[in-house]
Amino acid sequence: MTDFSGRHVVVTGASSGIGRATALVLAARGAKVSLIARRAAALDDICAGLDGAFFAAPADVSDRAALLGALDAAENAMGPIDALFANAGTGGTFAPFADYDDAVFEDVLRTNLLSPFWAMKRVLPGMIARRRGAILVTGSLASERGMAHNPGYVASKHAVLGLVRAAALEAAPSGVRINCIVPGFIETEMLANIPEAARATMAARVPQGRTGTAQNVAEVAAFLLSDAAAHVTAQSWAVDGGILNTLTV
Repeated sequence: MTDFSGRHVVVTGASSGIGRATALVLAARGAKVSLIARRAAALDDICAGLDGAFFAAPADVSDRAALLGALDAAENAMGPIDALFANAGTGGTFAPFADYDDAVFEDVLRTNLLSPFWAMKRVLPGMIARRRGAILVTGSLASERGMAHNPGYVASKHAVLGLVRAAALEAAPSGVRINCIVPGFIETEMLANIPEAARATMAARVPQGRTGTAQNVAEVAAFLLSDAAAHVTAQSWAVDGGILNTLTV
């Protein structure tokens, strides 16, 4: 049921972490995969290891014209877009609310909120016309919880969940599903930038006693994008070792 043979799936933020892992899983299950990310060299490295049909479109998703151009190029190269994983994101910076830089706040919103909006707006009409399709957007524990000293990130991830739920209600009658995946503490480049002692503390707070891997998230992402999740839409789906519902401030 997670066979993607002949289906064109676009993954943003595909050069590393969750995006890269998901692109590899999708390709292994027969998808035609288009990879969008800023780092062209990293995309080339990933594509060199892929079998089957793939297309790399370097673009900064926070640049609307660049993102839409990449989506157009992907569709021209690989055919209609059957599924979208809007995964690209940024963590912004940490600072007290009153000191949080306006430019950083706007940059975080452009990447984490506006880029999924632009991408969804671009692909939804075709999916609705074909009466099939799946969209998955990467949220965060910050989609459901407040976190101090990070207003840009928290605001963007709260908003992404609302965006998903609003679009899902419109798309559902046409057979198009839209969900939000909520990674917990996952071993990605973002987590790697945190001091080792802090990472150990984070892992200890997870009920499973460990941080997750990008592969853990990729497997669930592939499920949610597949026909196996045919009756799943408008959902916030956590891959977090149980921490979301046990997290305390």
